[in-house]
Amino acid sequence: MSAVTARPKKIRIGDLLIEHRIISREQLDTALAEQKKSGRKLGRVLIENGYLTEDQLLDFLGRQLNIPYIDLMRYHLNPEIVRLIPETHARRFRALALEEGRESLLVGMADPTDIFAYDELARVLRRPLQLAVVRESSLLKAIDLMYRHTEEISGLAQELDQEMSAYDVDLGQLGGSASLTDAPVVRLLQTMFEDAVQVNASDIHIEPDEHDLRIRFRLDGVLRVQTTAERRIASALLSRLKLMAGLDISEKRLPQDGRFNVRVRDKSVDVRLSTLPVQYGESAVMRLLNQTTGVLDLSQLGMPEAQLARFRRMIHSPHGMVLVTGPTGSGKTTTLYGALRELNKPALKVITVEDPIEYRLPGINQVQVNSRIDLTFARVLRSVLRQDPDIVLVGEMRDQETAEIGLRAAMTGHLVLSTVHTNDAVSTPARLLDMGAAPFLIAASLRGILAQRLLRRICESCSEPSALEPGLRVLVEQELGRSADGLEFRRGRGCTYCNHSGYRGRIGIYELLEMDDSLLAALHRADPLAFAVAARAQPGFLSLRRSAIDLAARGLTTMDQVLRATFGLEE
Repeated sequence: MSAVTARPKKIRIGDLLIEHRIISREQLDTALAEQKKSGRKLGRVLIENGYLTEDQLLDFLGRQLNIPYIDLMRYHLNPEIVRLIPETHARRFRALALEEGRESLLVGMADPTDIFAYDELARVLRRPLQLAVVRESSLLKAIDLMYRHTEEISGLAQELDQEMSAYDVDLGQLGGSASLTDAPVVRLLQTMFEDAVQVNASDIHIEPDEHDLRIRFRLDGVLRVQTTAERRIASALLSRLKLMAGLDISEKRLPQDGRFNVRVRDKSVDVRLSTLPVQYGESAVMRLLNQTTGVLDLSQLGMPEAQLARFRRMIHSPHGMVLVTGPTGSGKTTTLYGALRELNKPALKVITVEDPIEYRLPGINQVQVNSRIDLTFARVLRSVLRQDPDIVLVGEMRDQETAEIGLRAAMTGHLVLSTVHTNDAVSTPARLLDMGAAPFLIAASLRGILAQRLLRRICESCSEPSALEPGLRVLVEQELGRSADGLEFRRGRGCTYCNHSGYRGRIGIYELLEMDDSLLAALHRADPLAFAVAARAQPGFLSLRRSAIDLAARGLTTMDQVLRATFGLEE
């Protein structure tokens, strides 16, 4: 570390910027007046007004104060050093501990001219500070990632284990006690939910092993171990979760399903709980549905503009069936809910038949199927059609009866949206024929098919160019029908923001088919092969693999993800 340990000098940033002709006197006066009204920092006001960029300001501050500028996007953060500054102080003073020296601590600050913040941090840390200037947006992201509850979860799990071994409590009573607001089991669950929401996990897995209890989060479609604890605490956790979901805590031999709602950091999260008896106890999986975020708009799905326009045309048809296909976890429900959000108008009656209901949609009648009381898709669907609906969403076409009722409804003046588990759009009619649906019904009712997958997105913070292997180059050129020269493929190097995986977030690929005369003729003949040939010959047809390669060529995902997502698809 080569930064100066002296207390930062007070500088008049506005006057210095004018002196160096970076901004004008009029711009400074305008910014100062705005600062007086809003109370925001002058630098932030100058940037938001477009008088200079954040990079210009940071570089200028670094030179004036003789301190380095550090790009946190490319800096390897050590969680132990970062946590030397308490989270409340880090957020309040926009500061992050970066590196520990023999006598001093290197601290990155968004505003290194803040003398009060410097003095308070020096008092709390009780050591000399060396300063660096960092980008505020990067600093806030780093704070969210670094101040996680992984250690706290492990500590609470250990505390719960010690408490149980010390007092030999009845686990059933522990789960049901009303006086447990301060017990480690409750605090463990609260902390676990907070951490899951903070990192945007889609699922929490609690799995007992022979000696340990494993807690894993699913992030961007991949499971990651969060912590391991003593197996004896599993029963206490499961009992509490079952109580929250209104399940039978004494039943441990049969699977159970329930749901409950938790409030985490001012966010309403709907939790779907599934329990399953396994070799060493009960496994629990919780699907987290952030109700505060709500349903995505179709324009937020990342579908290419041309495909989106065609899909919108399909769902705005007055009648007919539109199918969304793909494996579990490919985002089918998200797409259909986005379509319902767009279609939901006071003039239309919309009814959904789902298993389970994932998001509660205002203004829409949602029905949960229940096989235990014979409330099946087919039975509900027959009743739904007597409710005078305009639009019907059927969660899944699972059998011949459901498929035929849905197809007939689509043929008799209703718009029917549904899902089918098939590999791609081209093979979907064959699946309906295998179910036993009549060819003339499929041809008369089907308007379009959308197939989709989710690929992991390259982390923007550590994205870098990546050479294309010769074998992959041949595949890309065959698919694109041209040379791959000039295309820049990328990969994620791995950084703090993506947990050194190289990926952060997910992006969709889509294959869309609209029914035309050649496709309908093939359906009437019940000829899947002719349908597939005609589908691929459609003008503007983009296969899932082609969509994935297009994303890789734009540097949004990797060829490894392309191959994983489209493996086994016949092109």
